[in-house]
Amino acid sequence: MTVPPLIVAPSILAADFARLADEVRAVEHAADWLHVDVMDNHFVPNLTIGLPVVQSLRAATELPFDVHLMIEDPRRWAPGYADAGAYNVTFHAEACDDPVALAKDLRSAGAKAGLAIDRDTPIEPYLDLLPSFDTLLIMTIKAGFGGQRFIPHLLDKVRAARRHVASGHLELRIEVDGGIAADTIEQAAAAGADAFVAGTAVYGADDPAEAVRRLRGLAERAATGA
Repeated sequence: MTVPPLIVAPSILAADFARLADEVRAVEHAADWLHVDVMDNHFVPNLTIGLPVVQSLRAATELPFDVHLMIEDPRRWAPGYADAGAYNVTFHAEACDDPVALAKDLRSAGAKAGLAIDRDTPIEPYLDLLPSFDTLLIMTIKAGFGGQRFIPHLLDKVRAARRHVASGHLELRIEVDGGIAADTIEQAAAAGADAFVAGTAVYGADDPAEAVRRLRGLAERAATGA
């Protein structure tokens, strides 16, 4: 297998919602994916955007959408995001009683399928499900709010997943989400992550596009051991 390039996915959760289309365009030529956090005030105690906003944004950019559903009952809602043109739709293992079936539905709808593991959830029960998925998203904070501090010991899950992927020769993105910034992305890359969600580190910068490029450079250096 060829080693895929690293992915940096700015999270619009940290963007200015009053200027959302402009904020997306600010990273359009630097970012690989656009990370879209959907929260329902049930699965997590926060409420963000939903399908109508994703549908509207889809017309404003050609960036692939990396939709992260922090919602109850993803079987009901996830396929709609695939139909709206999302490249990757990730749902939480804790919210779904049959993750493999939903992954099949998402792939049938034309999207990549992602499985998210929250801060307090062990990864081991889900490792054997990974052949059914394209992305494994490992939270490096507690799901539900942006701006939290990165939790280093959660990278043990990344290391376990990377070993499992390597031993099974799986084609799977290992994505990290939470507190990813210039001072943490190298740790995550060295642990085996190859996709990085960054919110405040991108949209809190004076030049969001340059922030994306810098983060990618740091991750690439750590991944290659340079």
